[in-house]
Amino acid sequence: MMTTAYVFPGQGSQFVGMGLEQSQHRPIVRGVFARADSTLGFPLSQLCWYGPEAELSDTLNTQPAIFTHSMAAYEMVKLSGEIEAPAFVAGHSLGELSALCAASALTFEDGVKLARERGRLMKEAGERAPGSMAAIIGLDADALRMACEEASSQHTPGVVIANDNSPGQIVISGGKDAVAAASAIAKVKGARRALLLNVSIASHSPLMADVADDFARVVEGTPIAPAAVPVVANTSARPITHPDDIRAELAAQLTSPVRWVDSVRFMHAQGVTHFVELGPKDVLCGLIKRIIEGAQTRAIG
Repeated sequence: MMTTAYVFPGQGSQFVGMGLEQSQHRPIVRGVFARADSTLGFPLSQLCWYGPEAELSDTLNTQPAIFTHSMAAYEMVKLSGEIEAPAFVAGHSLGELSALCAASALTFEDGVKLARERGRLMKEAGERAPGSMAAIIGLDADALRMACEEASSQHTPGVVIANDNSPGQIVISGGKDAVAAASAIAKVKGARRALLLNVSIASHSPLMADVADDFARVVEGTPIAPAAVPVVANTSARPITHPDDIRAELAAQLTSPVRWVDSVRFMHAQGVTHFVELGPKDVLCGLIKRIIEGAQTRAIG
């Protein structure tokens, strides 16, 4: 028996033109983008379809844009009935909001508002305390954790592991000097490469603590229903369905690492053999293939 999980991407998957072609041929896609425009009170659809790129890449816009595109892809799949319903859903970072919406824990309107607010608060945190992020290639998590601890003892604010994306690809996040120092230490420890990411926001690091409480208050005021499908949480790599657990997860997630490798391995251990990525590009498909040998992946959107 084939068991399927739906996975939803986070920031970095956006591109100008996302969803345009589907919207021209599929009314359901056009409808989802129209709902986002009407909920947010500005033409997000036009920004996704025609740019400008600099504006689309602004965290404030990127997060609701990817959320909307992912939900349009999800509605398309649901309508077609061609792919079996998921045993689990999971999202990478921002993608967790899409996963929660697909699991009926959030309405689309509340989800897109949360994505916009999450983007706004993270941008604000980045302006108050600019940080950076770097992808470290070819070093295991324990060695990298030690590199981060060493760099953090020399520089404030410190640096932490932010995204455990796949074996041999881990993203670190924190203060600019600490990230640079940890990258240099990682190379000495045997990392093949350390690539500075083009961001000014230190996602999933203590630099987000400033706005985590604000976001928690927004989440507190948002109606959340029990998830109809188990959502594998970023912070624990375990399934959650209860509204209280979902609220706690969304609040903690801003400052906690994304345990993507553990999440994918958990779903695989539960019998998941097929992973369907819903959203722009196919970033998660690439990561999953590196985590689970022989995993069947498909990107839709």
